[in-house]
Amino acid sequence: LFQVAKEFGFRNNGFSVYTNRNRTGEITASQNKSLNLLKIKHGDMLFLYPSSPAGCSSETMDTSVSQGLRPAGAPQVVEDEIDQYLIKQDGKIYRSRDQQLCRHGPLGKCVHCVPLEPFDEDYLNHLEPPVKHMSFHAYIRKLTGGADKGKFVALENISCKIKSGCEGHPPWPEGICTKCQPSAITLNRQKYRHVDNIMFENHTIADRFLDFWRKTGNQHLGYLYGRYTEHKDIPLGIRAEVAAIYEPPQIGTQNSLEILEDPKAEVVDEIAAKLGLRKVGWIFTDLVSEDTRKGTVRYSRNKDTYYLSAEECITAGNFQNQQPNICRLSPDGHFGSKFVTVVATGGPDNQVHFEGYQVSNQCMALVRDECLLPCRDAPELGYAKESSSEQYVPDVFYKDIDKFGNEITQLARPLPVEYLIIDDRFGFSLLSPLLPGVPSAE
Repeated sequence: LFQVAKEFGFRNNGFSVYTNRNRTGEITASQNKSLNLLKIKHGDMLFLYPSSPAGCSSETMDTSVSQGLRPAGAPQVVEDEIDQYLIKQDGKIYRSRDQQLCRHGPLGKCVHCVPLEPFDEDYLNHLEPPVKHMSFHAYIRKLTGGADKGKFVALENISCKIKSGCEGHPPWPEGICTKCQPSAITLNRQKYRHVDNIMFENHTIADRFLDFWRKTGNQHLGYLYGRYTEHKDIPLGIRAEVAAIYEPPQIGTQNSLEILEDPKAEVVDEIAAKLGLRKVGWIFTDLVSEDTRKGTVRYSRNKDTYYLSAEECITAGNFQNQQPNICRLSPDGHFGSKFVTVVATGGPDNQVHFEGYQVSNQCMALVRDECLLPCRDAPELGYAKESSSEQYVPDVFYKDIDKFGNEITQLARPLPVEYLIIDDRFGFSLLSPLLPGVPSAE
């Protein structure tokens, strides 16, 4: 029993073990009895039951989906409040009885009205607008579904570094083997996202942030402070609600931004925490005035150019690595990030629009292990580094369609950054028109 408690992380007095399913043949704790004396041999099945209702708590028996599964060896971590809340939610999409297709009574269910799972792709694709990425908790429900209830699920973070401690050969660059060599990476468009919606509490927050560009014509950057709440438009979705923007020391020109060291960073985080806020993302401007008389701005970020440049993806990856998402399903205790990126730029109507993004977990790994570089003359392209005597870099590939319509695998030198980007919906809780404005004529 002591070994059972150790392996499963239970309290010694929180459970009982029986030799029969009907709770007969209880095995009591004893240091004098061996397995042979109890007539238990290899291959026998034992049955474990909580000894009291209190034994089912998350402290004694954390094995149900509602309490959140934790793989063997994973550290015990405290997830964010929004994660703890969504884990307890049902998450299913309930549908009413179809008058034309349902042939049963009002209390019956059939394929046309049975509740859908939160990760149902057909349902998400038919929403208006369609949802390309399921929520992270819907993705977890998909992994933890089935007969095993996610018993063997483990969200492992990607590593691009050579594993240490391999003694069968000299260290890199003199030697490397399959045991310590990181696997090649094939970039895939991520099917889930950690944050499904970004919302400013009111338009004044963004209006004040844009004032710097209106007065100077130079680009500007700020950190978003707010909280994570439930986004009810998407099953088990998460929303980042922005309550304030903090503008750190920086040097901005019409074409560039440089973040300086901030001596007040810790004080700002401490004040925000006392107000119930936390750093949830960053925002920057990319605005060029087109017509000062009409108050229009240039529409420069679109499908024909880029949505985020490679340098911006690398910066976003750095920020997301600094703000990891606490996750009990990961052996490392964290997986991905809820940190968001917001760009204030010109829209199709030549007015100021705000677009929200994140970069994928694969991008975070490439940035963390210093494997990704921007291309100097093509902002929409990144470049996977080549191995050198100082650093081994695994091969990075992506899949593309050639002129004959065939799927081909390309080496990520260069790499279209669209494979690294996840878009988030953006909105204002009280905004009527989006915010126009042009810099002064100085």
